[in-house]
Amino acid sequence: MSEVLDQNEIDALLASITPQPDGGAGAKREAADGARAGMSTPVSASDDEFDVDVTGYDFKRPKRVSKDQIRALGGIHDDFARSFGASLSGYLRTIVDVHVVAVEQVMYSEFIHSLPNPTCFVILQANPLEGQMFLEFSPLIVYPIIDRLLGGGGGDTLIPQRPLTSIEWRLMGRLIDRAVEHLGDAWRNLADAKFEVMETESNPHLVNIVAPTEVVVFITYEIKMGNSAATMSMCIPFNVIESVLGKLAQQSWLGYRPKAASESQQRCLLRNLRRSSVGLTAYLGQSRIKLSELRSLQVGDLIELDKTTDMPLIMQVEGRTKFAGTPGCYRGRRAIRLARAAAIDEPI
Repeated sequence: MSEVLDQNEIDALLASITPQPDGGAGAKREAADGARAGMSTPVSASDDEFDVDVTGYDFKRPKRVSKDQIRALGGIHDDFARSFGASLSGYLRTIVDVHVVAVEQVMYSEFIHSLPNPTCFVILQANPLEGQMFLEFSPLIVYPIIDRLLGGGGGDTLIPQRPLTSIEWRLMGRLIDRAVEHLGDAWRNLADAKFEVMETESNPHLVNIVAPTEVVVFITYEIKMGNSAATMSMCIPFNVIESVLGKLAQQSWLGYRPKAASESQQRCLLRNLRRSSVGLTAYLGQSRIKLSELRSLQVGDLIELDKTTDMPLIMQVEGRTKFAGTPGCYRGRRAIRLARAAAIDEPI
């Protein structure tokens, strides 16, 4: 008998085996193993012989943040989107809707290449958290906002393909400050972090804060204002949230959400607010004089202000511009009659 069995001999050997109680699978495997020992070519095992649940893993794109943690981050930034949208509506005096579109983890290089160039790119620091975050406003919504701030009618706005000018950056700075303030409020229950603007940039490809292969959480928002709609993006590197990942688990995060005040607590708060006192300041106007003139001022000298007697006076409450009114007297005391609400950036 030759040392190598041909296929006919193998088939005859398998057919002569008596079936076993387990369906003959064990005997067939033993016969196949015995026949394989004399074969020159290997025989592959059947897929039915193994019951293994295999999950694919891409080492080039590791998933370092779990689905529950991604869901918790989405909930935090949903709150941020609502409060930021309400703040923009009051600031721009039009309805602005901001909501989260997607929360996913990608590599930093993928995030950077998904951004337009030029754009409105802001680098944020959130002490005591390590690393830096990135906030990006699409030019498709930046220029309509600037047009609105400069008194535009809200129609179709031409989107220039150029970086923002210094004046446009100053106008956007007021909007960015509001975004930073509401981000701090949204993150307060997760980490006592103070968000600050570190740098602004028009070309995102020039910003390399983390390695291109570093995992980041990429949050996409949609901003709608009238006929204009575009995206706002936020990038959170893994090293920023690594220290607070334990709080981002879905089950534990529910305990960090602020609870609504009861009726008795609301009555107590209102009662204390009614007893609180605030400082009111009405500004008659401003003037600019030389230092030599200031040194020579005497009692009885007149200083000309930049306002006429028929112009309204601006009133601030604890340093914040709130009202405009006209001066007068009431029961022998100087007074001001409130005429309207003043814009927050109205000059005093």
